Amino acid sequence: MKNQNYINHKKFYAPHHFVYLPLLFILQVLGIWKVFNDEPHQLVWTLFSVVIFLFIYLALMLRQHYALGNQNRIVRLEFKLRYFELYGNRSDEVEAQLSFGQLAALRFAYDDEFKTLLTKALEQKISGDEIKKSISRWKPDHHRI
Repeated sequence: MKNQNYINHKKFYAPHHFVYLPLLFILQVLGIWKVFNDEPHQLVWTLFSVVIFLFIYLALMLRQHYALGNQNRIVRLEFKLRYFELYGNRSDEVEAQLSFGQLAALRFAYDDEFKTLLTKALEQKISGDEIKKSISRWKPDHHRI
């Protein structure tokens, strides 16, 4: 498996990202084009375009809502466990001071860098993206959704 880093850490689901959504976008463009170029059936093509738009909207929103909601809860639990393992204390106060983006970014740092970056995030309020860019030795996560 390829080494994971800042540049290649995003994950795609091929049937969804490269088949289903492009097909819907093509149908949407076709429907809008037909609205303006097929006057006798303009109402039908307008309805077609609205329905396709709703499919696109539902596909994006539902997919994101369920998968990311679960993943976000797991990321928070991982942070709590890791913080307890490293510091021997509960993380409630520290977690309350961090944004979710910062918590998620800290997952990619090994323990030695985790402590340094956590301190930096708390004191300097650096963003999650800045945390990711600061990681010198990337800890891969190949099990994300």
